[in-house]
Amino acid sequence: MNYDEVVNGRRSIRAFKQQQVPQSVLEEVIALATRAPSSMNTQPWHLHVLAGEPLDRIRAENTERMLKGVPPSKESRGIGSYEGDHRQRQIDIAVQLFQAMGIARDDKEKRQDWVLRGFRQFDAPVSIVVTYDRVLKDGDIAQFDCGALVNGLVNAAWSRGLGCVVNSQGIMHSPVVRKHAGIPEDQVIMICVAMGYPDEDFPANAVVSTRRPVEEVARFIGFE
Repeated sequence: MNYDEVVNGRRSIRAFKQQQVPQSVLEEVIALATRAPSSMNTQPWHLHVLAGEPLDRIRAENTERMLKGVPPSKESRGIGSYEGDHRQRQIDIAVQLFQAMGIARDDKEKRQDWVLRGFRQFDAPVSIVVTYDRVLKDGDIAQFDCGALVNGLVNAAWSRGLGCVVNSQGIMHSPVVRKHAGIPEDQVIMICVAMGYPDEDFPANAVVSTRRPVEEVARFIGFE
């Protein structure tokens, strides 16, 4: 695929074939992703690529804590609830997904099942936990750089026939992830990316989120 095909074709994948992803393919994806730009070439990121039993242990304990109502303990900061246009775009994609899955507004059981899928990282065969060096925590640039890396990961994966979803629920309980993945204390857990071969029969995988048009996003200053 050329670049336009990758960017325009990629979509978030929320169900995966239970098929192992070869390490050699993952290494190709990561090699491409790490070509992402970073501030003054600092490359602050680390990738912890999980599969098999360690990933299953994270899934199980994440889900157990969620069902028990244990408060989240993410190391990356959120902003709480979205408002205004940001909230509306959040609602719009949820409506698309729930319609595709046939989840009614008042179906609490199916809605909870959907949430639990997120805590299980959508049962993906691979999860890549993205961290950065703790000495950089007080600034904002390392997080920005990690975002560039994650964009590279999802696009490189798509070019190799793999699907991804960027998944904050998977690191909602960061101590669980740190324990089972053996992540050093001198790294901050930023986000994780669920990855695998897409299950094309899963209705939500066909959902393509809308994008704001260029004229709404960009201002051009100094052009004729």
